Amino acid sequence: MDVSNDEIREAIARWINGRNAERNRAILERRLIDGICFEPLAEEFELSVRQVKNIVYKEGEKVLRHLP
Repeated sequence: MDVSNDEIREAIARWINGRNAERNRAILERRLIDGICFEPLAEEFELSVRQVKNIVYKEGEKVLRHLP
């Protein structure tokens, strides 16, 4: 899949909404665009690694469905 960072950002902004949307968008951008691993993300957002993984998998699925 050859998708630009701008396309990923647009999809994240468009499809991630609801409770904690701002935080979840930031986590997804840091993971999908910046390539940050789960442990540093957990520290950065003061969450457990499990919580970060759940956010990335659940919200990431929404975003990936809408990318070319």
